[in-house]
Amino acid sequence: MFGKLTLDAIPYHEPIIVVTALAMALGGAALLGAITYLGKWKYLWTEWLTSVDHKRLGVMYIILALVMLLRGFADAIMMRTQLALAYNAPGYLPPHHYDQIFTAHGVIMIFFMAMAFMVGLFNIIVPLQIGARDVAFPFLNNLSFWMTAVGAALMMISLVVGEFAMTGWLAYPPLSELAYSPGVGVDYYLWALQISGVGTLLTGVNFFVTIIKMRAPGMTMMKMPVFTWTALCANVLIMAAFPILTVTLALLGLDRYIGTHFFTNDGGGNVMLYLNLIWAWGHPEVYILVLPAFGIFSEIVATYAKKPLFGYKTMVYASCAIMVLSFLVWLHHFFTMGSGADVNAFFGIMTMIIAIPTGVKIFNWLFTIYRGRVEFSAPMLWTIGFMVTFTIGGMTGVMLAIPGADFVLHNSLFLIAHFHNVIIGGVLFGYVAGMNYWFPKAFGFKLNEKIGKRAFWFWLTGFWLAFTPLYVLGFMGATRRLNHYDNPAWQPWMIAAWVGAVLVAIGIAHQLLQIYVSVRDRNLPGNRDLTGDPWGGRTLEWSISSPPPSYNFAIIPHVSELDEFAHLKETGRETVDVANTKYTDIHMPSNTSAGVFTGIFTLALGFAGIWHIWWLAIASFVGILGTVIAYSFQKNEGYYIPAAKVRADEEARNRALVKAFADKQRGGKVEAALEAN
Repeated sequence: MFGKLTLDAIPYHEPIIVVTALAMALGGAALLGAITYLGKWKYLWTEWLTSVDHKRLGVMYIILALVMLLRGFADAIMMRTQLALAYNAPGYLPPHHYDQIFTAHGVIMIFFMAMAFMVGLFNIIVPLQIGARDVAFPFLNNLSFWMTAVGAALMMISLVVGEFAMTGWLAYPPLSELAYSPGVGVDYYLWALQISGVGTLLTGVNFFVTIIKMRAPGMTMMKMPVFTWTALCANVLIMAAFPILTVTLALLGLDRYIGTHFFTNDGGGNVMLYLNLIWAWGHPEVYILVLPAFGIFSEIVATYAKKPLFGYKTMVYASCAIMVLSFLVWLHHFFTMGSGADVNAFFGIMTMIIAIPTGVKIFNWLFTIYRGRVEFSAPMLWTIGFMVTFTIGGMTGVMLAIPGADFVLHNSLFLIAHFHNVIIGGVLFGYVAGMNYWFPKAFGFKLNEKIGKRAFWFWLTGFWLAFTPLYVLGFMGATRRLNHYDNPAWQPWMIAAWVGAVLVAIGIAHQLLQIYVSVRDRNLPGNRDLTGDPWGGRTLEWSISSPPPSYNFAIIPHVSELDEFAHLKETGRETVDVANTKYTDIHMPSNTSAGVFTGIFTLALGFAGIWHIWWLAIASFVGILGTVIAYSFQKNEGYYIPAAKVRADEEARNRALVKAFADKQRGGKVEAALEAN
């Protein structure tokens, strides 16, 4: 009845897993108890879980990303601790557990931390930047979130029921085939990624249509903010690359479930086919993640240098060039696999060429900063940290693009250091900078600046201390995926890397503290964003209140310039004459529970597929179909926000603006008087 699922699937003989499971259970029980005690279930259901408001979905994505960051980093520090201890010794992690940890770390950080963080920022900001009231397909937006959450839930379940894959984060065959991984670990991998991949693909379609079709009147393509441009490029890449991942994992699933031979060496299969397919998705995926980070840095640099972005057009062309070239470099991930000198040379040259548009961006940011009145706030520090870190990571990437050098370094820790150099230095630094920058827009109050700066310095110093030793170890011959070693020269470097990971842990602790202190002190003077424009922003999201109303814009803006809001401020038209403005009823989409129930049935389907509980799989699939069909038959015509309510909201915002400007002027006079004395 329960397929392969038995009590033996619970790893109660592994003390680390048992303690972790108990901590998760106690934490979950405490959270549910707090929600019940505070009577917030109805609020949570109506305002968040069933919401189709892109801003609320964005916040939920980012909460999911931060939770998965904690899980993924826990894996990372366990690996670093193991390697610090495992000189001429087994360390504290059994080999099968260590292999699960490094696989889960990669999968979590890419699919459920970075991707979720990226989509969260898309949701909160892109519709506001283009002057839209919502995304093109609000229900699909809700469904996409629940598909991502279900994939993350399966990852967490694998920790306590069964096992996770022991294959590395891309599950190369033959190791991922049934003959070498007979357990359910690879099945957890396949189902988690397939389900979350559906959510990501739906997101790609949704935001592509939103950006192409829902821009404010007058906002031509070359008047879009750079972050919106990079979001567009990333979503084009999602639509082109994620179907490749879906097919690849489906073929591997067929090998495992019904005995086909797509990727086996016998029966006519070919392992290299899998490598080509997975990296034809995998390298565009790197740029799916990093392009939006480039857009975030562009917004931050222009805002805090207090001048327009240098070379806007070249920034757009560079983003589009990266988008196209990202499909022409995938083979550099397996130069060592015998494709031949001509093929290796072509992909090595293309890899060097793709560095050129990235270099253009670096110089554009530097020229924007040049002679600007730079304000070194937390987002700007993350940006400068990125520019240094990513540039060095890019240099090591160009080095690895030389096939001869790659033959020596590919299977070493040098490559691990390079990958983290660009993904942490580019992607994670970018998304954290974006969170600090746009937090007041989403919540109406600022993140604590002092603690945020401390978090940055711990992250930056910890990152370099953690990964510089890995470059050295790579040159010394330390290979990837080791769980113990017998070379005494390696241990000091392993210990140094562990110290770096501890500093990063302190940085993450500061980020959590920053959020807690900011929420606690949100009503103190100076913490509230009363104007909607706390940083002197240049784009449309700063022209409305913080947090924005559910309808975003009372009147859809007409765009005449790049950096439209900066232009309005320069011409003294940033405030609206509410008394003489005609407001109309605003139509908005209704909330729906269909996404939640589809997610629940999908979770059951995934779990049943992993454990071969076929009656549950059939019932879950029927549940998914029934939910979707029932939703399609609902009228769901949305609802209208009355014009009177819109006017009242805008009048209240105008009063807040007048008060904020008066307080600012009064503060300026006090400062002038103090200086005069």
